[in-house]
Amino acid sequence: GLFFIFFSEVSMPFINWDEVPPNELAPGARIRAPYGQNLMLSRVEIDESAVVPLHHHPHEQAGIVLSGRMELTIGDETRILEVGEAFIIPPNVPHSATAPVGPVVLLDIFSPIREDYVELANQYIPPVES
Repeated sequence: GLFFIFFSEVSMPFINWDEVPPNELAPGARIRAPYGQNLMLSRVEIDESAVVPLHHHPHEQAGIVLSGRMELTIGDETRILEVGEAFIIPPNVPHSATAPVGPVVLLDIFSPIREDYVELANQYIPPVES
């Protein structure tokens, strides 16, 4: 049944990031997003000076910087986050991110899962304006 297919083919109890298909969110910003029934992990790589433009979604989002320094705007507040620093973004609050001084890797967590990311798509982040 569906339950068996979901947990045997989609979910990975132990995650090999190299086996998770990448999804480009914006030029220079890629994710790999394995997921379970109620939450999704997203390993985000942002190249130096790349931008994830301002967007919002109904999902709650939390994250932690794994490497580099990230400039994160949540609502009307902008901060530089260092390795180990974390954040929680409430549902529907606009946010954006960039890597001002070199590449950044972070781990995001979403609940509920981002259905668009499951399909290797992006429903909420607008195109970067040139």
